[in-house]
Amino acid sequence: MAEITAALVKELRERTGEGMMDCKKALTKAGGDIEKAIDDMRASGAIKAAKKAGNVAAEGAIAIKDDGKAAVLLEVNSQTDFLALQDDFKAFVAASVEKAFADKLTDAAPLIEAQEAARLVLVGKTGENVNIRRLTRVEGDVVGTYLHGNKIGVAVVLKGGSAELAKDIAMHVAASNPEFLLPSQVSAEAIEREKAVFLQLNEDKMKGKPAEIVEKMIGGRISKFLAEASLVEQAFVKDPEITVGALAKKGGAEIVSFTRFAVGEGIEKPVDNFAEEVAAQVAAASKQ
Repeated sequence: MAEITAALVKELRERTGEGMMDCKKALTKAGGDIEKAIDDMRASGAIKAAKKAGNVAAEGAIAIKDDGKAAVLLEVNSQTDFLALQDDFKAFVAASVEKAFADKLTDAAPLIEAQEAARLVLVGKTGENVNIRRLTRVEGDVVGTYLHGNKIGVAVVLKGGSAELAKDIAMHVAASNPEFLLPSQVSAEAIEREKAVFLQLNEDKMKGKPAEIVEKMIGGRISKFLAEASLVEQAFVKDPEITVGALAKKGGAEIVSFTRFAVGEGIEKPVDNFAEEVAAQVAAASKQ
């Protein structure tokens, strides 16, 4: 019997739209065989039809709830952007983020459990896979947020400063997507990767140059990379004459942290090749 892992339960849930406990029971009964579990669920009438593995929920919406001292960022996924714009989906997302904020949740698991019944109703009504993917909660002296449409959400925590300043910085994070807060937080691995790329791209320029010149060129590129990757060193989008770090200092603040969610980031979307699909069907038909 295959081990009934959380990943296996999640896959069955995504393919069928059924609850986690029902999926776990079906997998246990099927000995961990996901295809058999789907067939058994279909045979028992638990589901009308199994969703194909290609039905990846990679669209959706980001939602934010904050009160100036705390904020919750939530991502809820759908299969299509069309559904993400519909009132039923929006209502589900709004109710979910309100509950997450009210209950001071810091992880998606309890929210998924609490909203499962409502999620199943939505899936049944729309015929699309819907998933609560992730959430995070941040707290601090000053918390500012920015939501770009329903696709990108940012929360910034400041020590000192104002909500308006925090929102401006959150807007910058949404636009520039920095990897790190401070240059000192950039990993040695990231610096080495950047150095290797720079050397590869500038191999011809460096031929015949003294070692100290080469090192100076590398040093210049790494300094630029640290500035590009670090929030405090980036030029502020609304005023490129000042860095974000200087902006915060001018406003009497220190940036403590930032969190950025973008819909579907990190989810591998299937790439359909219609021509290949048609060719395969023609080849199959010719063999009959």
